[in-house]
Amino acid sequence: MTHDTANNSDIALIEFKGTTLPVLAITLRSLDLTELTSTGSTLFGEGAFFDDDLAVLDLSQVITWPEDIAWSPIVQLLTSHGLRVLGVTRANPDLTASAASAGLPLLALSAGRSAKPAPVAKKATAPDPELDKIPASLRKKPAPETAPVGSAGPDKSEPEESLLDNPGTLIIDRPLRSGQQVYARGGDLVILAAVNPGAEVIADGNIHVYAPLRGRALAGARGNAQARILTTVFAAELVSIAGIYRTFEDGVPAKLANQPVQVRLAQEPAISANTGLKSRLEIDILRVD
Repeated sequence: MTHDTANNSDIALIEFKGTTLPVLAITLRSLDLTELTSTGSTLFGEGAFFDDDLAVLDLSQVITWPEDIAWSPIVQLLTSHGLRVLGVTRANPDLTASAASAGLPLLALSAGRSAKPAPVAKKATAPDPELDKIPASLRKKPAPETAPVGSAGPDKSEPEESLLDNPGTLIIDRPLRSGQQVYARGGDLVILAAVNPGAEVIADGNIHVYAPLRGRALAGARGNAQARILTTVFAAELVSIAGIYRTFEDGVPAKLANQPVQVRLAQEPAISANTGLKSRLEIDILRVD
C-alpha cells in the first residue's frame, strides 16, 4: 500500500530554512598549478591534511594569472589535502567568469565570519601548583573581554591569567618521532617532550612546546592570525601561522638556534632583526628568567 502524501496539507515536502555552515576561506596568491602543488606539499605533506572541510577560494590577493586557469586540477589538488571546494569569493569580474565556467560559483561570505563568540563566565578554580613551573612569558594570555554597549567595562585592577583551561587543549607528554603528526582541532596544543625532525605538530590555536622543537609546527591552521608558536628550544624545520610559513633548509639562524622563542604574525611585512629577512612572521627570543 502507498500513501498519497502530496495530498496531505499538514506535510511540507520542501521546506527552506536558513543555516550557518563552517567554511574555511582559503586565500590564494597564485593560480599557477605548479606553484600551488609545491606550496601545498610543503604545508600539508602528500596526504589529506584536512578532514573533508568545506572551503571557498578567496581570490582577492591574486594579481596575475595564467590565460587558461587549470581550475579542475586546482580543485583536485585541494581535494587531495582534504578540502571540499564550494566556490570562489572576492574575485574580480574576469576571475569570477573564469571560475563560473568551471563550475565554481561566486559566493558572498558573511562579514561576521571572523567574529569571536561572546566570552563565557568561568568557574573559579583552585590555584594550579604546576603553573609556577612554567615561565610567565610562555603562558597563554586570556582573550580580551568585550563589554556590552552601555555597561561598565571589566575591572582591570584584577587581571586574570589562564593556562590550559581551554577544554579543546590537547596535551602531549611523549616525544614525537619522525613521521608522526599531532593535530589539535579547534584548540591549543601543548607538548611536554621533544618534537624530533620529521615530526609535525598542528593546531587551530596556539602551539606550546616545552622541549626542543626540531620538526614542523603549524599554528592557526584554520586561519587564526592571532595564533602563536612558543618553544623553549627553537630548532624547527618549518613554522607557520595561518598559512604564512617559513622553512629552515639551511638551519635556524644562529641568533635564534636553541633559544626560547615565540613565533607570531605581524600585520605588515617587516625586516626582522633576528633573521634579516622581510616577512610577516616575527620570531622573537623570549626572556624566561
